[in-house]
Formats: sequence, C-alpha cells, structure tokens
Amino acid sequence: MLLEKTPEKNAIMFVWFNRYAGILLKTPSKTIVIDPVDVKPRSLQNTDAILVTHEHYDHLDQRLIAEIQAGAQTKIGEVTIKAEKSQHPAAQPVTFIITSEDGVKIFHTADSAPFPEMAKIGEKEKLDVAFCTVGIAPGASPETGFEIARLTKPQVAVPYHTNSVDSQKKFAEILKAQLPRTACLIPELNKIYQVTKRKQTS
Repeated sequence: MLLEKTPEKNAIMFVWFNRYAGILLKTPSKTIVIDPVDVKPRSLQNTDAILVTHEHYDHLDQRLIAEIQAGAQTKIGEVTIKAEKSQHPAAQPVTFIITSEDGVKIFHTADSAPFPEMAKIGEKEKLDVAFCTVGIAPGASPETGFEIARLTKPQVAVPYHTNSVDSQKKFAEILKAQLPRTACLIPELNKIYQVTKRKQTS
C-alpha cells in the first residue's frame, strides 16, 4: 500500500485501504494517514501525520498507532488540517478538512451522517474532494452519502466506508441525476487515485 509516487503540482493522490474510512493521502510534500486500521505498520512508515476521527474499533487501532509513532516526528509544513464537527455516535467524533500546500481541499467525513453545517463548510472551503460515507455506519446509505455531496458541492465526490460496490454505484447514479456538475470517483481498495485542484471561477 506504499504510495511511492508524488502527485503533480496542484493535485493530491489517495488510496482507500480498508472497508471503513482508512485513507492514505499524499500532497506534493506530505503523507497523511486517516483512521489507520487493518494495515501493517511498515506500510505507513514515512508518514507526516496520523489523523483519527474517533475511538471506534474501525477507526482507531491504538497498538498500531503506538507502533507507527515510535520514533516518528510529525511535521505538517504548509499543509493545514482542520477538525470539524461530525454527526456520529462516538465520544468526540470529528471530520477533517485537509488543504495541501497547493490549496487542494479534501473533506474526510469519516463515517459522519450529513448535518446542516456541511453546506457552510462547502461554501467556505470550495472543496476539491469529499469522501462520502455510503454504508456500514449507523444510518449510512447511498442517499445519506449523496446528501453529504449535495451539501458540500465538491468537485469530486468519493463514495467510501462500505463493503458494497452496489452502494457505491447507487450513490453514483443519484449523484449523476441530481448533481451532474460533481464528478464521482468510485474507489477500489488499495488503488492509487489523483485529483487535481478545482479551476477557480469568478
């Protein structure tokens, strides 16, 4: 699962590495891992930051994080990470907005259900990528995943947090019918994708 390639300028690369919210994200200078579970520590060695959205077993493996962090130093440089609200039954769940050094904006929703403030996040941040939960989490479905995309209006919506390709395809159908200007990227596990920054329109 090592992501040895480096994205082009104004782009990011990502790999979805489990059936949950596990994402390896690479900007031109940094590597960030979100919710590492069901992955070997050595595949996450050159990581600049590990982000955990909440304490549930499918998002936090404390032993794994302790192993990765042993001797590691966290540097973020010009990449910014902002924690936002999450609508999920957990102790203190968060979602993350990650902005690369080139300004590519990613919204990692973990397994959050849609919530009204997502519209403000989308308006303010002008998201390039939003990861939309379409299964497994309580109440999650292709329809609720679409609602995340509808509220945030990203350039690219990525249906994830599911073990069903059918739920990803259903999400894509709803998105195409109701939000045709948002592209859908259906990720396969352990495959590398690159997304380029949205063109600024006045």
